[in-house]
Amino acid sequence: MKRLFIYATVALTTFISCNKKLDIEPLASLSENQVFTDDANVKKALNGAYDAISNASAYGGDLQLYSELLATEVDNGEIKWDGTFNQPREVFNKLMLTNNSYITNTWAAIYRTINVSNNIIANIDIVNAADRDMVEGEALFLRGSMYFELVKLFSKPFSAGANGLGVPLVLTPTTGNISDVNYSPRSTIQQTYDQILADLTAAKNKLPRENEFYATTFAASAQLSRVYLQMANYVAARDEAHYVIANSGLTLTTTYAAAFNNTGNSSEDIFAIQVSSQDGFNDMHLFWSITANGARNGDVDVLQKHLNLYTGGTTDARYNFFYKDGAVWRSGKWRLQYRNLPIIRLAEMYLTRAESNARLGTVVGATPLADITRIRSRAGLTTQPANATSANIVLERKLELAHEGQAIHDIKRLQGSVGSIPFNANNLVMPIPIREINAVGPSILEQNAGY
Repeated sequence: MKRLFIYATVALTTFISCNKKLDIEPLASLSENQVFTDDANVKKALNGAYDAISNASAYGGDLQLYSELLATEVDNGEIKWDGTFNQPREVFNKLMLTNNSYITNTWAAIYRTINVSNNIIANIDIVNAADRDMVEGEALFLRGSMYFELVKLFSKPFSAGANGLGVPLVLTPTTGNISDVNYSPRSTIQQTYDQILADLTAAKNKLPRENEFYATTFAASAQLSRVYLQMANYVAARDEAHYVIANSGLTLTTTYAAAFNNTGNSSEDIFAIQVSSQDGFNDMHLFWSITANGARNGDVDVLQKHLNLYTGGTTDARYNFFYKDGAVWRSGKWRLQYRNLPIIRLAEMYLTRAESNARLGTVVGATPLADITRIRSRAGLTTQPANATSANIVLERKLELAHEGQAIHDIKRLQGSVGSIPFNANNLVMPIPIREINAVGPSILEQNAGY
């Protein structure tokens, strides 16, 4: 299928500017008679859904930023929010308000993606038969991925109990004006995860092995591996990770630095957000880099407590990838402007397979030691651990994936803590935006505890 490289507006509000956060309407609508008239228009809408997930409020950086800010202690932490914007500071301080505009816009951007995906799925028969499975698979991948991000941030962790409040599951299109019929109560966490697994499994079976920089069967499998890991289903997490490693043809970049700041996908990018001077957003660059590189003035500081974790010191390329900005350390991962944002890298699949094998006492694909040795060797470390315990692998995961948006989710699945704050604390869960509750009604859309 030849892809049209245009992003359809299809009622997608681009709400990014210098301040980036403007008011948008709750729970986006999409006019069916304006878009879904033929094959080409459905495919344009699909491009619009990709545009929505690449928004700064979603995979364009804010989802990753939230995870890292939530995962660090306010005092004596590993990173520090040093920027002037109060909304991320609320996340860093674990004192989020229900009218936080960043959180509100993330909720809205995600449901916009879900709504476009729902419309595509509902109108899939319009698509040319030869492309139908791929288009539907992409829409399912996007919907499942966005529900996964929602439930991780706006619900208690799966490890705290699957009967808690999940998120509203909207699986049919919202068209025209929104009315009471469009309002959905919150599902349970289990129901949300069941839907995510259903979407991503169906997507894996429909998507092709190659699809330019769009979703592939391996992207769906890698996302499934993340979901299963969050659920502590180590057999399934291991098997999905192994499927990607064994079949995708992807390889680790020759150097650690080569995995980042790229204008195209690297050899290990399973799924990445495309960013250029013409399109795409990269809030990780905006907030983590410095003015000399076209960003703000270094909103996120990397502190010595984090650097001390790299016991290999300057022999570890991951340690050397941090750079000094005056007296402050910065992450080199997001240093340059107009560079792609890796969402899922092959290195993560090796670490997931290693951890799962270690916990299960199995050897699928490779031994846990062989997998983490591969990761450590790429980082330039010649000394390897005598064995690969799950604790060793979790630490290796923390170092390899540092500041890529996995921090709080790993803490929650492992039932850890953020300083003295336990993994299941109310203030590690984001509030449902008050605008949504006011629009729907608190009797339908229940607020999270503590807000």
